[in-house]
Parts: sequence; structure tokens; C-alpha cells
Amino acid sequence: MARSSKYTTILATKICERLMMPDQVTVYRWLNQSEAFRKQYTRAREVQADTLADEILDIADDSARDIQMDAQGNERTQHEAINRSKLRVDARKWLAGQLAPKKYGDRIQQNISGVDDGPIEQKVTIVDEAQVKATVAHLEDNY
Repeated sequence: MARSSKYTTILATKICERLMMPDQVTVYRWLNQSEAFRKQYTRAREVQADTLADEILDIADDSARDIQMDAQGNERTQHEAINRSKLRVDARKWLAGQLAPKKYGDRIQQNISGVDDGPIEQKVTIVDEAQVKATVAHLEDNY
């Protein structure tokens, strides 16, 4: 059975109290002290990243303010509105990437291989300590 959704001042106050974030120091202290809170917080941040991704699509798809008519009836591209939308998208992309880097972050892949994409070869060279000292002394004399 669904809960009643009738507005009351008491219910509205309770909702607003739950929405208010405690001081940042308090949140960090709770993160350090409580595994349960850490899991809840992590999940909330994942949901926040997903919400930002959804907002990105909404912003990108909304072209309502991109073109407006001037006083003579000519269409004018509203570069300020387009740039603002780009800024809004970029800010959300960045934040989503920070909150959920595996899902929304930039993917950087490195492949390390040897010559002609072959296996990496390891070589061990045994160096005579006296020879190293002589080489270092020679370099110091020449500089």
C-alpha cells in the first residue's frame, strides 16, 4: 500500500531537514567512522553521477534557445545560449567522471610491449663497482 502524499507542514519540514546536508567536516567524520554510511554515501554518489549523465543528454538535446527571431523576423543564432549549454554539459561530464571514474571517466589504455610488439625482455647486467667509480670520476673531471 502506497503512503499518503498529502502535503502537510510537518511532512514538508521533515523532508527539508533530510535534504539539508550537514557540515562537510561532519560528513567526512561519518565516512571515517561508519562502514554503513560509507556504503550509503558511495551509492548516493553513483546515483548522482547517473543523474548528471541524464542531465547531459537533456541539455544537449534542448535546442529551444539556440535560435531566436530578431525584430525584423530574421533568425539569429544565440551563441551565448549555445556556449552556456556547452559549459553546463562539460561541467556535468567532469563531475560525473570524478564521481564514477570507471563508468564516466576518460579511458586511458597503455599497452607496453617489446620490439615489434613482442614480449618485453629483461636483461641483467653485472657491473664492476671499480669500473663505475672510475667512469664517474672521469665524468666529474670533464665537467
